[in-house]
Amino acid sequence: MYRTVVNRVLLSGGGRRLPRFPDIRTIISSSRFSTTTEPQTVLNRPLNPSDSSTSSSSPMSFPTSSASGDVPRHDRKNPRAEYEGEQARVLQASLRHVIRLGWSEEAMIAGAKEVGISPSIVGSFPRKEAALVEFFMDDCLQRLIDRIDSGEELQNLTPSQRIYKLVRSRLEMQAPYISKWPQALSIQAHPLNVSTSFKQRAMLVDEIWHAAGDETSDLDWYVKRTVLGGIYSTTEIYMLTDSSREFRDTWLFLDNRVKDAFDLKKTIQEAKYLAEAVGAGMGSSLQGFVGRVLQR
Repeated sequence: MYRTVVNRVLLSGGGRRLPRFPDIRTIISSSRFSTTTEPQTVLNRPLNPSDSSTSSSSPMSFPTSSASGDVPRHDRKNPRAEYEGEQARVLQASLRHVIRLGWSEEAMIAGAKEVGISPSIVGSFPRKEAALVEFFMDDCLQRLIDRIDSGEELQNLTPSQRIYKLVRSRLEMQAPYISKWPQALSIQAHPLNVSTSFKQRAMLVDEIWHAAGDETSDLDWYVKRTVLGGIYSTTEIYMLTDSSREFRDTWLFLDNRVKDAFDLKKTIQEAKYLAEAVGAGMGSSLQGFVGRVLQR
């Protein structure tokens, strides 16, 4: 399923070794997806299967009765709420300088000057470049939530069509920054930032599944979000090397991945392998993980 993007991105470059990533068992044990036995709450959803009366009967069932805009989730936290006032104004203005200056302190200084605030405010951000990337991610999520809650664009669409449309809409938001997006991914992968990045992507995937009509809270919750997270990430990487007009090849790649995900047999097989890989630790490099996927 992922052979095309791997060949184009991960296995290119004359056999250069990819950067080593933290052991996935460390990430899993310290994340919201902990394997502890105590009931937890993730993204406002119960994770104890016994507490749910809405679990589906098959590993990949896709409810279609819930329209995305019918019941707005007013109890969720506004992603933009972390930064307010002058800080938010500076970060918003800084985004207009990213294309020229990258995700950098220089872009933030330029943003502060643009809105008439002293550049010294940049010192109030403990993780300057990371704060800019995370603000952009939160802003994109809120814009996507606003579109979901309006419900207009998703009416009369099947769950797979909703997922395709929302993933595409979200990735289109970062298209203007595509030349600088590898830098953003590098910032997100820094050990000090990876936990926030993981949380932001988990929130994004959860919103998209909710818009598709998913209300499960048992093991299906994990399987579906793992699969969609993989679709989003591989499409995001594919987009970085796409030279087709208006990213047509990327959207075709995304469409094929969504169709694959709704193939029950393929989805279960890939989710099963992922679970086995996580249990085994699967090595410390992304290249090793991708290589094992391609061998299946």
